[in-house]
Formats: sequence, structure tokens, C-alpha cells
Amino acid sequence: MKDMLSPMHLVAALVYSAIGLVVLFIAFIVVDKCTPYDLWQEIVQKQNRALAVVVGAITLGVSIIIAASLAG
Repeated sequence: MKDMLSPMHLVAALVYSAIGLVVLFIAFIVVDKCTPYDLWQEIVQKQNRALAVVVGAITLGVSIIIAASLAG
């Protein structure tokens, strides 16, 4: 248990978290570019709930894939 709390493991967890967030952000940009309209404007300004659910599901799917790939 003491080995798990070492600074090396903490730094590794922070680095992998940052890498995961960057990959998730890039995936959102790719999905945004693949759609014929601006996702952010459609969700926030036009209050399109159906699109928000779809984008949320895509984000969760990509997050699970990223977590599985980083965990090894």
C-alpha cells in the first residue's frame, strides 16, 4: 500500500490524466468538424437537448476507450 502512495505514482497518474484530457479534447474537435453545424452553438445557444445527449454519449465512449488504453 505504501508503494502506491509514492510521488512517482502520483506524477504518473497526473501525466496520464492530462494526456487523456488532451486526447478527449482532440476527439471532440474531430467530432465537431465532422458535423455540418457548430456543436457548441447548437447545444448551448439553441438548447438542442437531443444533440447534447448524443455528444455526451460520444464523449463517454471516447473516455472509456482512452481510460482502457492508458490503463494498459
